[in-house]
Amino acid sequence: MMMLSSFDDLLRAARAQPERQRLLLVFAAIGLSDDAPPERRAAFESGQGGELTPVMCVDKSPGELADFASLAATADSTGQDWGVVFVTAMSGQGGADPDATEVESALRRMIDAIGNGHPGPWAPFDRNGRPLRLA
Repeated sequence: MMMLSSFDDLLRAARAQPERQRLLLVFAAIGLSDDAPPERRAAFESGQGGELTPVMCVDKSPGELADFASLAATADSTGQDWGVVFVTAMSGQGGADPDATEVESALRRMIDAIGNGHPGPWAPFDRNGRPLRLA
């Protein structure tokens, strides 16, 4: 398993794959519900915990992304508030891109799981492109 020190490491790895890749990205806001108990609110205010709400998603080939900074700038230009981006890759076969229907289905599963509090096996990155470790 490859250790990633940044989103750009993941981008380089995806570009180096023998088969064509699609990167599936789900951007999520980090917040806390109004009815959160005081101890959860205190933890959140000190930088721990919170609830993830998917706010947008996209799939891109590695060649469509210059680097994390340009991805973040594009995401910010939408006006959506986000604090974390979850990423996974899908491989095509025989030199073809992954099937568009499968990509859409995988994005939907990611959105549903993240929205239900199960961020899954996807690689999370902060707003600076650094990997996160979710507890």
